[in-house]
Amino acid sequence: MNFDTHRAGLLLHPTSLPSGTLADAERWLDFLQAAGFGVWQMLPLGIPLTGLSPYQCASAFAVNPALFPAAPVDMHGFADWRSQQAHWLADYARFMVIKAELGGASWPDWPVALRDRDAQTLAGFDASHADKLNAVRLEQYRAALHWRGIHAQAAARGIQLFGDMPLFVAHDSADVWAQRDLFLLDAERHPTVVTGVPPDYFSETGQRWGNPHYNWTAMQSDGFAWWRARLATHFEWFDLVRIDHFRGLVAAWVIPAHEPTAIHGEWVEAPGAALLQAIADEMGELPLVAEDLGIITPDVTALRHQFGLPGMAVLQFAFDDHADNPHKPENVHPDTVYYTGTHDNDTTLGWWRTRPEHERQQVMWQLGVSDPDAVPDAMINTVLESCAALAVLPLQDVLRLGSEARMNTPGTDNGNWTWRFQWDALPPDLASNLLEQLQKAHRCEI
Repeated sequence: MNFDTHRAGLLLHPTSLPSGTLADAERWLDFLQAAGFGVWQMLPLGIPLTGLSPYQCASAFAVNPALFPAAPVDMHGFADWRSQQAHWLADYARFMVIKAELGGASWPDWPVALRDRDAQTLAGFDASHADKLNAVRLEQYRAALHWRGIHAQAAARGIQLFGDMPLFVAHDSADVWAQRDLFLLDAERHPTVVTGVPPDYFSETGQRWGNPHYNWTAMQSDGFAWWRARLATHFEWFDLVRIDHFRGLVAAWVIPAHEPTAIHGEWVEAPGAALLQAIADEMGELPLVAEDLGIITPDVTALRHQFGLPGMAVLQFAFDDHADNPHKPENVHPDTVYYTGTHDNDTTLGWWRTRPEHERQQVMWQLGVSDPDAVPDAMINTVLESCAALAVLPLQDVLRLGSEARMNTPGTDNGNWTWRFQWDALPPDLASNLLEQLQKAHRCEI
């Protein structure tokens, strides 16, 4: 995406479409076009391992077949596609079939010959499970073909697809099983250190995510081949990709695996500049957005600027007494994606309803409104009228929905990722009203 432009997008994961799948994609794209939006942002499309979170997935390359309605496909190109995807597809299919055969057991708990990828054992497994393996590969092919159609429909409407990529991958994934040398694991194939973030204002014990850390020395030795392949796949699927936890490319919080919390960790540098340079050398322009929320050190901002990547700002974080707060509208730069809130925030109406009185006064003063009921709309207008190259609104905010429509509450396990809208919840004049609003903010070309 050209960040010299001035556009607007809607944030909506496919599971939040009325069908919970991409069966509604064409109708959704029609709505985006009618409303003047040029970008559809979504969460990662991978296969959730446990629960519904798309941030802990079975593969860094495979997509969730449940998102794609079953339909007959033209098998003409299957052999070529399978060959092109060979660097991940065969091991992913094995991983899924073995896991199913063993009742969902994590790969370190598999029989040793399968766990450690004994060549003869894998060859025998391939021969005796050929049909099941092929079925898994076909699921991915069908999804890829379906997505090509969606991507083409979006492009025909002038809409760019904005994807999301978690920085780290799940331990119990095909990637770690197949390429364990690229991760820091012990003799039993468990992580020696795990990911997270240190204690801060929001959590006295920090966050212990539990993903394995990368063996950056091994990754750098082959020119970051796995990373280059991963990003190449994302660039095939999306016009723009957000790197979640971008600061981890500069330094990541490394927690000994035996620690139950994130308190006792340390910052360990990562070769982010070398990685991004390797990708840029192959790709040229990098259609990436750096998720740089939270406490960001100057070296993280320097890396983002070195490669010309836009960052993020969230208006819900703007209301304090610190003049240099980067989320305040006056501090937002053009190379920014500006949100009312993200999928991890409460909806703007829900957020507003739960503000204590002293904060409510601060918010109203900063927004220049006197009516408390006008605050959610003022938040939307503020983001749209900012100088940010891309303004993104969660659909929940456009529909003025409260906390019942929140997508995710970080640190909790219940009730997340389940929200869906219904078509009859979109007022008949919503698209035309949004189009008028975007035209007034100079964020659409219609």
